[in-house]
Amino acid sequence: MKDPNNNETKPGIPQPIRSDGAGGPDLGPRDIMRDMENPDMLVPPVTDSGLLPNLKFSFSDTHMQLNHGGWSREITARDLPIATTLAGVNMSLTPGGVRELHWHQQAEWSYMIWGNARITCMDAEGQNFIADVGPGDLWYFPPGLPHSIQGLAGGCEFLLVFDDGHFSDLNTLSISDWFAHTPKDVLSANFGVKEQAFNDIPGDQVYIFQADVPGSLESQKVQSPYGPSPLNFKHRLLAQTPIVTPGGTVRIADSSNFPVSKTVAAALVEIKPGAMRELHWHPNNDEWQYYLAGQGRMTVFAGNGVARTFDYRAGDVGYVPFAFGHYIQNTGTQSLWFLEMFKSDRFVDISLNQWMALTPRELVSDNLHVGPELLDVLRKEKWPVVKYPGFSYYLK
Repeated sequence: MKDPNNNETKPGIPQPIRSDGAGGPDLGPRDIMRDMENPDMLVPPVTDSGLLPNLKFSFSDTHMQLNHGGWSREITARDLPIATTLAGVNMSLTPGGVRELHWHQQAEWSYMIWGNARITCMDAEGQNFIADVGPGDLWYFPPGLPHSIQGLAGGCEFLLVFDDGHFSDLNTLSISDWFAHTPKDVLSANFGVKEQAFNDIPGDQVYIFQADVPGSLESQKVQSPYGPSPLNFKHRLLAQTPIVTPGGTVRIADSSNFPVSKTVAAALVEIKPGAMRELHWHPNNDEWQYYLAGQGRMTVFAGNGVARTFDYRAGDVGYVPFAFGHYIQNTGTQSLWFLEMFKSDRFVDISLNQWMALTPRELVSDNLHVGPELLDVLRKEKWPVVKYPGFSYYLK
């Protein structure tokens, strides 16, 4: 049967044929747009081998929860089964839109993508925290602490990360849901007011709702008799001085510089065109990634001759199982920005280059059959992102 659309001969239509001649044309029903977005799955590098679980999922393929006041969508282990350590929620709030008063059994870590919001929290000692967050800012709410988020003028969009891959933001502990499922006589006795005070409470969880844009931070200040919380739930990641290499930048946030963040560590990585996140692995936990801008590809090495390559672009989530070797290349013309996140109190990684440099030369040479050309340029200092004149990576 011939291809009715003549895809084989149409220019610009990718085919599963490698430059060495392996493969052949796909003339059957196919999603050409998907194939164009995933060139390294359609034509895997010759070094790919064996089977690895899917390590990619896009927020564009998830269910949108639409509410007056904003929207949300999530990627959990239900969507990406390998991702058991962390789950992510992409959320947007309109000006004045509120993610209602609530709390979780899991810790909540967040990165503000754009816009501004006001966050509130109270600790177990009755000490409160109210602050405004903007682009590149983080917040972290430990498990069980009540909090809220409200969009300021212009609205906002952010990424929420929870330290349980099976978590769902639609299944949290919300103040409206608790009120709706508590008898009014119990509410009356608890607060010391007549039952009529609760005549207009919501009949179910409101989750996200529309309200007026709040006034200034000073106008909403609430004094606790126990004082403000000594914990700082906010961190200005973009205000950090980055690690700078010829290939890009890295900013790390973990419990060493964001003390309240005990279960999520992260790095904001920039890879310039032609550069790559060096060959490395993480000895503490799985890696959950969120791609903010640009496009790239990642190859993951699982040992025993198994390696697989995936393509990513803004809005995608990537995942790397514990201790698997990997690297990420910028395949576009603009900087690739993404977040690396871990269920851990510290960010740690092992550089292949640095390990080789700090191992006896003879041992490395005998192991890999390499000579001075490589051994003389190994670096004892770690470069998270690499780019060498004359040796940079560019997608052919």
